[in-house]
Amino acid sequence: MSLTPPTTPSTDPAFQVYDTTLRDGAQQEGLNLSVADKLSIARQLDGLGVGFIEGGWPGANPKDTEFFRRACTELELGSATLAAFGATRRPGVAAADDPQVAALRDSGAAVVTLVAKSHDRHVELALRTTLDENLEMVRDTVTHLRAEGQRVFLDAEHFFDGYRDNRDYALEVLRTASDAGAEVLALCDTNGGMLPPWVGDVVADVLSSTGARVGIHCHNDTGCAVANSLAAVEAGATHVQGTLNGYGERTGNADLVSVIANLELKLGRPVLPEGRLREATRIAHAVAEVTNVPPASRQPYVGTSAFAHKAGLHASAIKVDPNLYQHMEPLLVGNDMRLLVSDMAGRASIELKGAELGFDLASRPDGKELITRITNRVKDLESSGYTFEAADASFELLLVEEVEGARPSYFEVESWRVITDSSPGAEAVSEATIKLLAGGARIVTTGEGNGPVNALDQSLREAIGQAYPEVARFELIDYKVRILDQGHGTDAVTRVLIETTDGKSTWVTVGVGHNVIEASWGALVDAVTYGLRRQGEQPAR
Repeated sequence: MSLTPPTTPSTDPAFQVYDTTLRDGAQQEGLNLSVADKLSIARQLDGLGVGFIEGGWPGANPKDTEFFRRACTELELGSATLAAFGATRRPGVAAADDPQVAALRDSGAAVVTLVAKSHDRHVELALRTTLDENLEMVRDTVTHLRAEGQRVFLDAEHFFDGYRDNRDYALEVLRTASDAGAEVLALCDTNGGMLPPWVGDVVADVLSSTGARVGIHCHNDTGCAVANSLAAVEAGATHVQGTLNGYGERTGNADLVSVIANLELKLGRPVLPEGRLREATRIAHAVAEVTNVPPASRQPYVGTSAFAHKAGLHASAIKVDPNLYQHMEPLLVGNDMRLLVSDMAGRASIELKGAELGFDLASRPDGKELITRITNRVKDLESSGYTFEAADASFELLLVEEVEGARPSYFEVESWRVITDSSPGAEAVSEATIKLLAGGARIVTTGEGNGPVNALDQSLREAIGQAYPEVARFELIDYKVRILDQGHGTDAVTRVLIETTDGKSTWVTVGVGHNVIEASWGALVDAVTYGLRRQGEQPAR
């Protein structure tokens, strides 16, 4: 199968891909994002090549206000435009005087997406105002923000339900927004109850009745969010909204990767910059690690099981021709075919990832055996709880060990221990003691921290820093714990992911163990080892 999509590779400039992971996706039960998390995810989304990233609702909560403040100086976007989300002004208050409209105006976002009521019952029961006043709220807010130099998109909330109950009024809300200067009218299936034929009919009617640019925003309560989004595009919508990995409240939003992949690979409509779709699997999994929500293995296109095949008829056929049991070439979305009980399982993924990290595994005289050995080792480690999807640093150290015959070693650990003291009414304090050999000397250090991992981190960097001063620049900036087999309770296997920076770049390492401190120690050692190798230090002899 060719890796070239079934159309010209140039992106359709008339089509807009709009991501709302940081706002609508963050409403998923159990999903809590810090400002640092949101900034990290925004960078990943920009790497995917989406046109717009909805950052949140400034003025509605301190976290989103802080996100936009920091984004002004910390977020450099290559292809995406940052959008702020908010509501039309309140009844009886001019848009220029509404503090929430002011927060949108002052957010620094080039685009404001306004949510407006388009369902007459919601206007009267939720907003407690008249239908005419709601139209004026839309007109006034759009006009004001446009006069302030911002682009305005409209999210017509509960549009499809409102259209069914009062078509004329729902359309009038859209016309009002368009006449005031809104450049996109996104029709929202807020309750997620629509089916594809219904969506297509409504979108076609809206286009013929308004002549405006129409977008689509679908929720997945019928399991049709992706299909409904495609139906809207087929009917003429040129702006599609969704979330990475389908995050969102209740059953989620339209999975943006599935929508994009279907548009590009099935319908021949390129909507991302050329080559970006091949980053989809990596980005989807990396964001899953940031959200700390386990990625769905059966997720279309980017799931670990999306192109997985067991032994038997499927595996035998795939050895002859992979296309016999695959609907597309997995590399088009950055994924890989896996034969679950075959020496071919994962080999392509290892070879490609090795090349990305600078290891030309296939061209070595022992390339085939080496790739097989690495593949089997990765499979063994993953079966015990490790993951290398977001832990490139740990995977690179594994490759170095297999290719060069030894793991990079800058120090030899003699022992480590952690003690936590707690007394009633006082905060617990942890103390870590580490004994190791580095730079030809035996070093013993003790570090204190607000937790055992923090104490270990402090003590380890103090010890290594005596032989390698550059370690002082290393800083642990993120720490995530996942319980892998929850049925075992406190005896469960734990996976720890640690993100470290040297002030210029960041790297992620992984550790696994029954003891969360032991797992953390493994990830910390990998982090320091990788950082020293990155600095060009030669391993100790």
